[in-house]
Amino acid sequence: MIRLRFDLPIFVVVVFNKSEMCGMDDNMKLSTFAALTIVFLGFYGIFGSLMHYMLPRKRAGEGEVVEEESENNNNNINDVTVSPPIKKHHISTTDAADLTADNKIVTTGDNSSNYSNTCVVEPSVMTPRDANHNDIDEDLHSRQLAVYGRETMRRLFASNILISGMQGLGAEIAKNLILAGVKSVTLHDEGVVEMWDLSSSFVFSENDVGKSRGLASLQKLQELNNAVVISTLTITLTKQKLSDFQAVVFTDISLEKSLKYNDYCHNHQPPIYFIKTEVRGLFGTGFCDFGPKFTVFDVDGEEPHTGIIASISNDNPALVSCVDDEGLEFEDGDLVVFSEIQGMKELNDGKPRKIKSVRPYSFTLEEDTTNFGTYVKGGIVTQVKQPKVLNFKPLRAALKDPGDFLLSDFSKFDRPPLLHIAFQALDRFICEFGRFPVARSEEDAQKFIFIAGKINECLGEGGVEDINPKLLTHFAFGARAVLNPMAAMFGGIVGQEVVKACSGKFHPLFQFFYFDSVESLPVEPLDPIDFKPLNSRYDAQISVFGSKLQKNLEDAKVQGKLTITDDDVIEKSNLSRQFLFRDWNIGQAKSTVAASAAVSINPQLKIEPMQNRVGPETECVFNDNFWENLTVVINALDNVNARLYVDQRCLYFQKPLLESGTLGAKCNTQMVIPHLTENYGASRDPPEKQAPMCTVHSFPHNIDHCLTWARSEFEGLLEKTPAEVNAYLSNPSEYATAMRNAAYAQAKDNLESILQCLEQEKCETFQDCVTWARRRFEDYFVNRVKQLTFTFPEDATTSTGAPFWSAPKRFPRPLQFSTTDPSHLQFIMAASILRAETFGIAVPDWVKNTKMLAKAVEKVIVPDFQPKEGVKIETDEKATSLSTGSVDDAAVINELLFKLERCRNNLPSGFWMKPIQFEKDDDTNYHMDLIAGLANMSARNYSIPGVDKLNAKFLAGRIIPAIATSTAMATGLVCLELYKDRWILKGNPTVRELIQWLKDKGLNAYSISYGSCLLFNNMFPRHKERLDKKVVDVAREIAKEDLPPYRSHLDVVVACEDDEDNDINIPQISIYYR
Repeated sequence: MIRLRFDLPIFVVVVFNKSEMCGMDDNMKLSTFAALTIVFLGFYGIFGSLMHYMLPRKRAGEGEVVEEESENNNNNINDVTVSPPIKKHHISTTDAADLTADNKIVTTGDNSSNYSNTCVVEPSVMTPRDANHNDIDEDLHSRQLAVYGRETMRRLFASNILISGMQGLGAEIAKNLILAGVKSVTLHDEGVVEMWDLSSSFVFSENDVGKSRGLASLQKLQELNNAVVISTLTITLTKQKLSDFQAVVFTDISLEKSLKYNDYCHNHQPPIYFIKTEVRGLFGTGFCDFGPKFTVFDVDGEEPHTGIIASISNDNPALVSCVDDEGLEFEDGDLVVFSEIQGMKELNDGKPRKIKSVRPYSFTLEEDTTNFGTYVKGGIVTQVKQPKVLNFKPLRAALKDPGDFLLSDFSKFDRPPLLHIAFQALDRFICEFGRFPVARSEEDAQKFIFIAGKINECLGEGGVEDINPKLLTHFAFGARAVLNPMAAMFGGIVGQEVVKACSGKFHPLFQFFYFDSVESLPVEPLDPIDFKPLNSRYDAQISVFGSKLQKNLEDAKVQGKLTITDDDVIEKSNLSRQFLFRDWNIGQAKSTVAASAAVSINPQLKIEPMQNRVGPETECVFNDNFWENLTVVINALDNVNARLYVDQRCLYFQKPLLESGTLGAKCNTQMVIPHLTENYGASRDPPEKQAPMCTVHSFPHNIDHCLTWARSEFEGLLEKTPAEVNAYLSNPSEYATAMRNAAYAQAKDNLESILQCLEQEKCETFQDCVTWARRRFEDYFVNRVKQLTFTFPEDATTSTGAPFWSAPKRFPRPLQFSTTDPSHLQFIMAASILRAETFGIAVPDWVKNTKMLAKAVEKVIVPDFQPKEGVKIETDEKATSLSTGSVDDAAVINELLFKLERCRNNLPSGFWMKPIQFEKDDDTNYHMDLIAGLANMSARNYSIPGVDKLNAKFLAGRIIPAIATSTAMATGLVCLELYKDRWILKGNPTVRELIQWLKDKGLNAYSISYGSCLLFNNMFPRHKERLDKKVVDVAREIAKEDLPPYRSHLDVVVACEDDEDNDINIPQISIYYR
C-alpha cells in the first residue's frame, strides 16, 4: 500500500463533472466533502480573492436563550435555541446579547465574533415546518427520499436528538443529522474551543477559541437546514434530561458516565436509543444500544424482489417456475405472496407463504396444491419483508460479553477484541492521571500498555492471547487527537445509526464496531520532539504524524495548490446532501462556492476553482503540463465514461488516483497507485440489462418499461421534433440533402414527425394544444391498443403453437377517456401546456381550473378509429428500430420532402419552435407530470401497478439515491489515504545506492520490482551485475519501457527485512532520475 509523502509542492486536483448521461450529480457532494477534508490537512498558500459568488460570512437567524435550572439551581444561561428565520429582519446589536421584555436573551453576535453584527436575514429555502412536521420538501430531499422513502422521512422529522461532545466527531454527526432533516438537534458540551479543535472541526475558526463549543457550533450548523431546531446545552447533563430525546449520542465522556446514562436509557420506557462513539487518532469505535426489544422493519432497505410466474405444479410441495427474463433473487425461507394467477386462484388470497429450494428460475412452495385449481397462466410472486427483533444488551453487560464484532478489515480479524480492551484502557488511564497520554511519550505508552494488560488478565478466557504492544503504543501516541478524516468517517457511520434507530430502517450495528488506519502512519522513525504542539490549528494532526509532514505541506505554499473543477451550478436538491452550499447559492457555480467555503474554514488554503468538464474536449485546458504537475487526483464523478477518461489520464501520466462513489446507503472507494494496484478501468461491472425496444413500446410488463417509454415519448415530442423542425427551417436544402444521405428508417421518422408537427398537428391557439393533447391520449391509450389486440388477439399463438400472450407479456385493454377522471385531466393539462410552450403560445389561467379545462376538452372531436389488416408490429427483441424499409426508399423520402416544402411555404415569417429539454428537479415545469401521466396511463392499459410522481421522478429521471452519511464515510476513507506517504530518492541513484539508502534506515533490501518486472533480487548471482547501474537504466533494460521525456521519476516496490529477518512493509519509492 503506497504512502503519499508531500515532499514535492502539493498540486491536487479534485474532479467532478455533471454528465448528460446520468444524474449522479450527488457525487458532487462527495468531492466537496473530500476537498474540505483536505483543508484540515493544512495545504498552505496565498489565496487570491475570488471574483464571483463569495460565501457571505453570516447567515443570521433569530436566537433565543432559555434559562434552565441546573442540578445546583444556578441561574446561568444554560440552553440556547435558535429559531430559524421566516421573514426578513434587520438586526442591529451592540452587545453579545440583548435582554427582551420577558428577560429572555436574543443572541445576535458580538464584536469578537467572526460574524458581522448587523445583517439582513433573507427568506430561506429551508424554512421551519408548520404544525404538521410530516411535510416533506420533495425538491430538497428528493435524493434522500429515494433511499429512505416517505415513512422513514416522517419518522426522522419527528425525532429529537442529543449530541454530547462538539469536537470534530460531534460536529460531523450533527451535520449529517441536520442535513437529514430530523426535528431537533441539541448540542451538549461543557468545554470551550481550543486551537487543538481546529484540526478536526469545520465549524470553528480561530476567532472562536475560548468560546463555548456548543454556542460556537450553533450558527454554522443552523445554516445547514433552517427546518431543524438546533439548541445548545452547556451545563452538566442529568439522566432525567435524556428523556426529552428519542436518541442520544455521546462522543467524549468517561466510561463511568456512559454506564450511568446507558442504564437509564436502556431501562426507560420506551427505551432511549443510546450510541457511544470515539475517535482517538487513527482508531475509532462505536457502540449501539437500542433497547431490549428493538424492531427493524426493513433490514436491507431494498425493494421487495418479484418474479413473473410461468407455471405452478399441483404437487406437495408445489414447484413454481418463473420466466427466464431475470433470475430470481429470493432466498430459502423467504415469505412470498401471489397475485394475478389465472387458474390456481387459491394462491391469490394474499397469504404469505414460505419458500425453499430456490433456484435461479424456480422454487418450491411449502404447501400442498394437489387439490387446487390447475394453473392456466399469469401471476406475480412478491417477497414479503419480515421485521426483525433485536435484543440489545446494555453497555455494562456488553463490555464483559461483547458478542461478535463487525469486521471492518478481514485482514485484521484479531483486531476488534484488542481495541475493545484498548479503549477501556484509555478511559482508565485518563481517570488515573487526569489527562491523555502525551504524544510519542514512551513512558505514557508503557503505562497505557500495563493498564491494558491488567484489563486483559481480568477477562480470563475472554481476553486476547497477545496484547500487541506495538499497536497499543501507536494507540497511546495519538490518543488525544481527533483527525478530520476519522471524524468524517465515523460521523457518517454514527449519523446513519441514529437514522436506523429513529426509523427502524436498515439493520443497525450490533453492538460494537472498531476501526483503525495504522497504515496511514509514517514508516520512517521520527524524533519525539517532532510531535510537540506548536499552538497551531494543526496540533492534533502533528501529534499523530509529526511536524515534518506538516512542514512538507506548508513548504508547498509557493507552487502547491488544490484545484477543483465542476461545470455545473448549485440546485436546491444539492442542499440536503452536503455542507458547503447554502440556499442563497442556488444557481451559482459549484466549484467557486465550494472553494470560497473551504477558504472561509481555513484562510491559509490555496485553491483554484474551475468550471470545466474534464474530457477530450477540454484537453486544451487540462493539457500535458497540467497533468504532469499534479501530485494526486481525487475523483468524484457522476458517470462511468468520465471516470474512465480520468483513469486513463492518471495511468498515462503515472499519477495516483483516489476513486470513490456512493449509491444510497452504499459507498465505495478505490485507490489506484501506479505500478502497484489495478487501475479503475481494468475491471468493469456488467452492463445494465436494457429492455428490448418492442417490449418498451408494445409489450411492457413492469412500470420501468412504461416510464422508459414515457421518457422517450417526451423527448421525441417536445425536444427532438421541435429541434428537427428548426434544423429544417434554418437550411431546408442542406437538411434535405442530409436526409437523402441518411439511413432510411431515421430519415423517414424525422421527416414524418416534422410534417406531422407542422401540418396535421400544428397549433395556433391554446385550444389547438388541448385538442392535440386529447387526441394524443386517444392515440396512445386507445387506438394503439386496439390495433395491437386486433393484430394479436388474446388467443393468438406463435409459430410453434404456444400462446402469444404468455408470460411475461400482459394482454392490454384500451382506456375510456373521461373528464371525471382527475388523472386524465392532469395528463391533458400537462401535455397541452408543454405543447403550447413549444409553439410559443400563451398559457391561459383557466387551464388549471378543472371545470373549465373539462369544457375545453369536451369541444374536441376525436376521430373514429378502426384497426387495419396487415399492420406490422415489431416483436423481435433484437430489433433496434420500429421502422422498416419499402420497395422504393428514395421515392418515399422525396415525396416527404416535397410535402414538407409545400408546408413550409404556408408558415408565417420567422416561425420557430422551442425545444424543451427534460428537467426532473423543477416541479413547476410539468415535465414530470406529463411523464408520470404517460407511464401510468400505459400501465393501466396493461394492468401494471402505477407509480406516484416522486417515484416516477426517481426512475425516469435516473436519479441516483444519495445521503450525506454515505458521502461522509467515503470521504473519510479517501482522505485517510492522503496521509500515507511515499518515499522519494533523488539524484538518479544506482541500485547499490538505493540499497544503501534503505540500509541507513535500518532496512535490508533483498528485492526491487518495477511494475511486473523484477529489477533485482539478491538470490540471483547475475543480478549483482546490476548493482552499479542506474535504477532507471535497469528499468529501461528489463521492462523494455521507453520512459517519455516529460516524466522525471519512476516508482519501484522494494521488499525489505530488518536485522532479525522480519519482513517489513515500506511505501513505494519514487526514484527521480531528472
